[in-house]
Amino acid sequence: MSSRPEVGVGVIVIHNNKVLLGKRKNAHEEGTWCFPGGKLDFGEEILDCAKREVLEETGLKIKDLRLGPYTNDFFEKEARHFITIFVISKSKGGKPLILEPEKCEAWEWFSWDSLPEPLFLPIKNLLNQRFNPFSA
Repeated sequence: MSSRPEVGVGVIVIHNNKVLLGKRKNAHEEGTWCFPGGKLDFGEEILDCAKREVLEETGLKIKDLRLGPYTNDFFEKEARHFITIFVISKSKGGKPLILEPEKCEAWEWFSWDSLPEPLFLPIKNLLNQRFNPFSA
């Protein structure tokens, strides 16, 4: 446990008017649906982190990256605090693969207006801001 917030990067990957979500396992908020992403490494640029995390987790390459909003996320049960920076991108094509099966049990595409439940806390907080990546 850190006494300071950690920085997470959540990547909203868009393809055919849908967004990619994975079902978390063996991590805080197991069983929730989240965007690909992870922790920002020391000295790493945010957009580079987004490309790296999506490739490591799904095998997909992304393009047209742009910074989105951020959320301030308190995971009370785990006593963790993250600032999550969102990146909006488009998939260059291909099928998402489960490349980290110990962390994710499925990748699926969803319409923005029919996201699955339960959602990962940063996504819930993002939705509370009324953010829509298709109109941003």
